[in-house]
Amino acid sequence: MLAEGKVFKYGDNVDTDVIIPARYLNTQDHKELASHCMEDIDISFAKNVKVGDIICGGNNFGCGSSREHAPIAIKASGVSVVIAKSFARIFYRNSINIGLAIVECDMVDKINNGDIVSVDFVKGELCNKTQNWVCKIPPFPQFIQNIIECNGYINSVKKQLSE
Repeated sequence: MLAEGKVFKYGDNVDTDVIIPARYLNTQDHKELASHCMEDIDISFAKNVKVGDIICGGNNFGCGSSREHAPIAIKASGVSVVIAKSFARIFYRNSINIGLAIVECDMVDKINNGDIVSVDFVKGELCNKTQNWVCKIPPFPQFIQNIIECNGYINSVKKQLSE
């Protein structure tokens, strides 16, 4: 499993109300959620993000409410992975459950907005191609790889049951 894209960088304590403002929670349409993703912190995000791009954050990314709308909005935006120093526990769990890859990495301070970064989830490597450095990250366990490859936990269970 590999991801590569341009970085959109944010700071500490990016909460779920910033990721997807509550005023848009009356829709179940993932693309509609994506069109408002990050707009209270970065009005240009939804217009500029491309499939495969990466979000980087600081400590406690995804804090706030337990709603799944936040990781859904990020994933529907085309983001391939969120990299942060740490995640709010429920956001971490919700992200994996819907098939959004997330990685904790202490080196996130050395990643700049606009850098091109790749992540090898199997090898456990994060490569900043813009700055030409590589660091180790914990590789994804096989069961998490399966969830992400199946586009979420429910789909991975369905696949297992059909085999």
